[in-house]
Amino acid sequence: MKYISDARMLRRYIPVFALAYACLSPVHAQQDFTLALSTPPTSLDPHFQAFTPNVVISEHIFDALIKMDSASKPIPALAESWKLVNNLTWEFKLRKGVKFHDGSEFTADDVVWSLDRPATIVGSPALFTGFTKAIVNKTAVDPYTIRITTSSPYPLLISDLGAISIVSKNATQDLKSTDFSTGKGMVGTGPFKFVKFLRNDRIILEKNDNYWGAKPAWGSVAIRFISNNSTRLAALLAGDVHAIENVPTPDMAAVRADPKLNLFSTVSHRLIYVFLDFRDKSPHATDASGKILDVNPMKDVRVRTALSMAINRDAIKEHVMEGLSKPASNLVPEGYFGHNPAIKAIKYDPEGAKKLLTLAGYPKGFDLKFHTTNNRDVNDEKVAQTIAQMWSRIGINALVEAQPAAIFFPAFTRGAYSSGMTGFSASTGESSFIYRSLVACVDKGKGLGVFNRSHYCNPKLDALLLNAMSTIPENDRRKLLQDAALEHANDIGVIPVHHQVSTWATRKGIKFTARGDERTHAFGFRPE
Repeated sequence: MKYISDARMLRRYIPVFALAYACLSPVHAQQDFTLALSTPPTSLDPHFQAFTPNVVISEHIFDALIKMDSASKPIPALAESWKLVNNLTWEFKLRKGVKFHDGSEFTADDVVWSLDRPATIVGSPALFTGFTKAIVNKTAVDPYTIRITTSSPYPLLISDLGAISIVSKNATQDLKSTDFSTGKGMVGTGPFKFVKFLRNDRIILEKNDNYWGAKPAWGSVAIRFISNNSTRLAALLAGDVHAIENVPTPDMAAVRADPKLNLFSTVSHRLIYVFLDFRDKSPHATDASGKILDVNPMKDVRVRTALSMAINRDAIKEHVMEGLSKPASNLVPEGYFGHNPAIKAIKYDPEGAKKLLTLAGYPKGFDLKFHTTNNRDVNDEKVAQTIAQMWSRIGINALVEAQPAAIFFPAFTRGAYSSGMTGFSASTGESSFIYRSLVACVDKGKGLGVFNRSHYCNPKLDALLLNAMSTIPENDRRKLLQDAALEHANDIGVIPVHHQVSTWATRKGIKFTARGDERTHAFGFRPE
């Protein structure tokens, strides 16, 4: 158990850690709180990139009209109530008396500005416009009432609005996204105020005493970014931090048994998936000599099916994830709106996979470079290496290239990869978001395919999604989404691997509400 042994050595040879722990305990409200996250944000601009590490930091400082609870159900935030005026128009009543951190008043004008702003962002690898494309008009009826009109009936507006941070119009006009890291524009209505940002190291926050909602327990917060699993756990064991996310899976039993620690976990809606390139030729799909294949094999559904059948998801769960994953056939886990229980688990069948490859014209397989992150998802590089080994058994020679998220995602956006593995969350708490984002045909006008980097396009799937997205009755919408899920499962736009079981650990005396969206907020931790 390498990580635990590293941590024990730290405790043994650096006695000052014992003093640090003594200083951190017992835990009381109003004290300083230090949290370690696994991935740093790429930007502090809350509208720059729809990337979970960015969103997590934003949610400490900024609020949305709607927020998601721990089960990803929408609940009131800056909008205290809403109603459907007609099939196209929603009316939102805003909270009165809410102040931005600079003391200015929050009004409907800030909402209009914040909903318009994502479309103006330059250079984003993942725009927030997928959450706003359905909106065709915004009207501030009065300072505390806003009406939003959509192009067609759109029942998903409520959950979509939970993704858009409300910023101060006065504080953010004429700012570039890069300005936010200096503190400019970091004026929200959230539970914490911005103090200081050290890129890739930490962000310092202080309690907003005038927060409209439940007051956070901590007077000030330091959020550290520690990508290395063993270092992050060692920091917790040593008392350098009060809490961490993503407990290393090999050390789970030891953490669970440690009387000085608390462990929290839940199945998340983050899908870990394999993406495949659908262009006519793919830059890293080659023959044994390294020559790019004249025809991209991944465009053949038989090849895609073979690659999926060759992945032993149960073995990954048992041997790589230490039980902390749920093998996936749907893109959303069981219990989420749109999950189709009729889609059966994907059977591990390497012999059947070989036969499919032969039928597709690749009896000896082919070579493939397989890209992934190494600091974002739980055991991301290990899972990718395991998949590559499994593919080798059916003749696919996959070379894994793992990179930090900050390098991986810009290249992924540029279309530099032929295949790889990453994760994506159903952040709206239902299935339409992940399908319309990952596998819908790219259509900027409709806000479809915003995160579709594979060039996959299935018009039948899109028709089902678009119909579902404009259908108000829940039962009818659920059936359309389940039909879309089945269409995708048969055609395989992306290969689902598993849904993560998210974990957090704290020093004894601190409790946490585990979230299905994997988001780790300092205000989610409180003294026991």
